[in-house]
Amino acid sequence: MPAGTTGATGTAGAPDAERLADDRLWRAVGIFRVASLAYATVLHARVDEEYRHGRGGWAVLGVLTLWTVYLVVRRDRRPWALATDLALVCVAVLATRVLDDPERVAAGAQTLPSIYAATPVLAFAVWKGWRAGLAAAVLVCVVDVVEVGGRISPPKVNNIVLLLLAGAIVGYAVELFRAGRRDLARAVAVEAATRERERLAADIHDSVLQVLAYVRKRGNEVGGEAAEIGRLAGEQEVRLRALVATGEVASAAGGEQDVRAVLGGLATGRVTVTGPAQPVMVPERAVKAVNGAVRAALDNVERHAGPGANAWVLVEDEDDVLTVSVRDDGAGMDPGRLEDAEREGRLGVAASIRGRIEDVGGRVVVVSAPGQGTEVEIRVPKRPGGQGGRS
Repeated sequence: MPAGTTGATGTAGAPDAERLADDRLWRAVGIFRVASLAYATVLHARVDEEYRHGRGGWAVLGVLTLWTVYLVVRRDRRPWALATDLALVCVAVLATRVLDDPERVAAGAQTLPSIYAATPVLAFAVWKGWRAGLAAAVLVCVVDVVEVGGRISPPKVNNIVLLLLAGAIVGYAVELFRAGRRDLARAVAVEAATRERERLAADIHDSVLQVLAYVRKRGNEVGGEAAEIGRLAGEQEVRLRALVATGEVASAAGGEQDVRAVLGGLATGRVTVTGPAQPVMVPERAVKAVNGAVRAALDNVERHAGPGANAWVLVEDEDDVLTVSVRDDGAGMDPGRLEDAEREGRLGVAASIRGRIEDVGGRVVVVSAPGQGTEVEIRVPKRPGGQGGRS
């Protein structure tokens, strides 16, 4: 396996499609590397006799040629290789000051690497985006200014501006490309899940759902204990219909899931789940935490809110934060009851809800009053390292 296969995206074990797409970007950098080195070699051949140490110039170009061959053959994209690439270009630029004629240097003549100096800038931009590309460009520009002793000519200013723009714009374009690729993978996953749901819905509608609907109807007609069986069958019918309607969306690229679809499977006759029409994609770990916390909150409604209590689960997509509210119309509880329970060692809410959410950087707020039901608000950052809570 080539040495660079783990450095393109910074994550080991990337899917083949992502690696192939990144390989195309790196191939473009490699083509520019070879073409710009050939151009620099032709330029030096034309002015070799004007150099104070012409052979030294050929030696520098020889080192750059060997390095280019190594990178093209080995496809090495590891951080140390990129740093070495940048260092060699900076040394080659500074070597021009020593090897070329001082008058030519003062007049702003081309440096030894010429446009090859832009190669590590493009490599950094492809590696880590516009910030890395711009940082590499700034370093090369500083070295370029040092090479002429701080005397900046108009052509030198143009070169500096072009290099800075190349690092920033190419890096930004690469970031857009990768974001678009992730969105496409996400859309493909959602489309595949939708087709599977439609297939399951056709099969289930003519079998399981009809049986559950019949049990619910007959239970209500017979009454007594059969009515309870009918009620339970009705709840499972509603839950199964919700599961078919929303489905369990497979993880998309980047390990994300649609939390709206996952929570949709919790709907029953007394639990209503609502949210945005479009998918709400959140890292898989956060989805598992939110799903577990919501299940625990609904379990508390079942056990403590009183007979016949209803619950509503609301999913809100707020840019960088996911908010999920679980509200019921049950008996509610006295202020401070949760704190008392924690002090007494009864850690139901603390462990099953707060613990899960805080593990993924989120926050939980519980609001309740006697006779007014309870609301559990869960806020989780949609990206690792984000802030999930409101102070």
